Amino acid sequence: MYQDVSDIAVRLFLERGFDAVSVAEVAAEAGISKPTLFRYFPAKEDLVLHRIADHETEAARIVTAAPAGPLAALRRHFLDGLDRADPVTGLNDHPQVLAFHTLLYGTPALVARAYGHLERSEAALAEALGGDLDARLAAGQIIAVQRILAQDNWRRIAAGEAVEAVRPDAVRAAERAFDRLEAGFPHLTASETG
Repeated sequence: MYQDVSDIAVRLFLERGFDAVSVAEVAAEAGISKPTLFRYFPAKEDLVLHRIADHETEAARIVTAAPAGPLAALRRHFLDGLDRADPVTGLNDHPQVLAFHTLLYGTPALVARAYGHLERSEAALAEALGGDLDARLAAGQIIAVQRILAQDNWRRIAAGEAVEAVRPDAVRAAERAFDRLEAGFPHLTASETG
């Protein structure tokens, strides 16, 4: 149900613009009442952000699965995502992915609501890293690095550059960013914790 309603909403938003489509129109198109829609999606923006909701605890899950080297595991995961052209890395030129990212990053209400997604991602990661001040500081930096890398990749792809032309720079940027994270948080490297 969630995915179907979200898909309908995203399709309408892409066709007509986020602000031009009402929640009542989405509910009617989905064949449900407006109160039912709000039971599933508390805010209009959540109809769009549902597509990335499963990524909210992704970094925390990776760290939990690899406690001996959290930064190495997160680095590997991001680099593997670049290799697969995972949309979450921004390195994907599929027209639907580009349209979704344009909708997300080009709509102020969605950007504002996505901030909550980032905060929850950061909190989950901080908890997986131990929950203390150092863990919260590291989580904030890690989530920011992943967001910035992905947005830089998306901007280049959206400007017309080919995925294969951007990938080498994206890999170098990710390696450099994770090197800096490891230098700043040596207690999260495999050699310190393993």
